[in-house]
Amino acid sequence: MGTSGDIIKAIAMGADAVMLGSALARAEESPGQGWHWGQEAHHSELPRGDRVRLDTVGPLQEVLWGPSHHTNGTSNLMGALRRAMATTGYSDVKAFQRIEVLVSPYLSTM
Repeated sequence: MGTSGDIIKAIAMGADAVMLGSALARAEESPGQGWHWGQEAHHSELPRGDRVRLDTVGPLQEVLWGPSHHTNGTSNLMGALRRAMATTGYSDVKAFQRIEVLVSPYLSTM
């Protein structure tokens, strides 16, 4: 999950947890200092895949809890989830996970 929108959609679809690798790599305190190996890089002996440079957006506190100084969904992740829940009228995660989800049809040009 890279942005708050991804997290909100996953929770709304019933996820109890999300992996925040790239989202947390954007924190100033992250061990990778803004660099992130993707999930495809997992290997018991040596890394593989691409190492991606992510912009740091602020301290971990700001990334998770705000206040956000960015409008692209890379900081204040929990605030965005709370706002989405409040906007749709839910006050707890379990109720939010039972919302009706509408999927827009994708028209392929193939």
